[in-house]
Amino acid sequence: MSVRVQSAPFDVGAELQGFAQGLPGVGAQVSFTGIVRDDTGTLRHMLIEHYPGMTEKAIAAIEAEAVARWHLLDSLVIHRYGPLKPAEQIMMVATAAPHRADAFAAAEFLMDYLKSRAPFWKQEVTDQGAEWVAARDADEDALRRW
Repeated sequence: MSVRVQSAPFDVGAELQGFAQGLPGVGAQVSFTGIVRDDTGTLRHMLIEHYPGMTEKAIAAIEAEAVARWHLLDSLVIHRYGPLKPAEQIMMVATAAPHRADAFAAAEFLMDYLKSRAPFWKQEVTDQGAEWVAARDADEDALRRW
């Protein structure tokens, strides 16, 4: 189980190549990579801020909850911070389990948590200025099902 909060880009292929390798009993591996989206065509970059130490601790706690709820053999959460341009990778979740249902459910749970509760603050910097990103009702709805 691993949580990384970093400013540096990551290589999804390299991360998945080594993820859960050699663990006995792995029958399913699920991954998701989040990309900085530019809905308006004017996004210069998204600035992601966090409190070091607190962020990792909060994500590790929700990762531990996922491990307790589903039969996971391994999990990985990577989330970037700092200024990120459109189309850059912002985060990645990977889960490994004996069966696909647990791997999919745990990955989706982790993604919903990261979107709604992980202590990151996002500011969109566009041609018109900068604006903090507010929580969305759809994200809260997704989290409530868990």
